[in-house]
Amino acid sequence: MSYDPETPFDSIEGSQEYVALLAEAIEEARQDVDADIAVAIAEGAERRREALQLVSYNLAKLTLHITTSRRILNDLRTLRRLLLAERQAEVPVAKHAAGAGA
Repeated sequence: MSYDPETPFDSIEGSQEYVALLAEAIEEARQDVDADIAVAIAEGAERRREALQLVSYNLAKLTLHITTSRRILNDLRTLRRLLLAERQAEVPVAKHAAGAGA
């Protein structure tokens, strides 16, 4: 029996794709903020530069959280594969053992 996910978040792989897209969006935002910081420095806008640096700092923290989430999802996928492989390996052994006793 196969399970068909209804939403992208119903599977680990779907969640991994979403997190990867989110990581790309965060990186694009960081690049934009870095460019804005350079403009603020050139214009001598000290308060704007400080505010943008705070944004950059929070985006960096978010990047760390996303990286951690990617690792956790990868670990879950690996564990699921290990567990399913063990179950699949047990089924033929059980059938073979039942056939040998007959």
